[in-house]
Amino acid sequence: MDNNKQTSGCTLSGMRTAPLLGIDRHRLTIDGEGVTTLVAFHGCPLRCKYCLNPQCLESDGVWQTIDADTLMASVEMDNLYFLATGGGICFGGGEPLLRSSFIKEFCGQCPDEWQFTVETCLNVPRRHLEEAAPFIDSYIIDIKDMNPVIYRSYTGKDNRQVIDNLAWLSTHAKHKERVVIRLPLIPHFNTTDDRRHSREVLEEMGWRQFDEFEYVVR
Repeated sequence: MDNNKQTSGCTLSGMRTAPLLGIDRHRLTIDGEGVTTLVAFHGCPLRCKYCLNPQCLESDGVWQTIDADTLMASVEMDNLYFLATGGGICFGGGEPLLRSSFIKEFCGQCPDEWQFTVETCLNVPRRHLEEAAPFIDSYIIDIKDMNPVIYRSYTGKDNRQVIDNLAWLSTHAKHKERVVIRLPLIPHFNTTDDRRHSREVLEEMGWRQFDEFEYVVR
């Protein structure tokens, strides 16, 4: 039997594995505080019309499938940068929360001083969020639009799960002030009035940190 054979994200030895798009070191002020390393996971539940990382949906888009020990060996060389700047690891993708068990296993072996950020659409089953949340210090949530019709038109998915997870996170985030919600203006899909309405709904839910920007479509 092949000792490298994988079943449901686990090797036969029990170590969880995850498919990656890549690892990007020495990032500054892009995705979290201090110097960060981006760990980008393959796979996403959405089918956004202007997807920035379409390789996360392609069967041949996997750069490498690794276990938590291998990932640690790839990032621990920057430990001094993380400690000196208050940085750490940013989980992105794709949708990183789909790999919540892997994130839990990896974070459990990292130094306590490392900070963890997750870039997420939050459109995942609650169990994934609950499993990862105890380890996550900061969130960057790409909400698209709170209008369910606009959201479905752009992503191909319903946003009820997003709204439910936002409500749960409002009382369970380790640092609510370190949750940033992205509110894009998406050409041909929403307007400035739509975005204003989304922000009003989110503010009623208690959220205060927003990143408003416009997609550049070529």
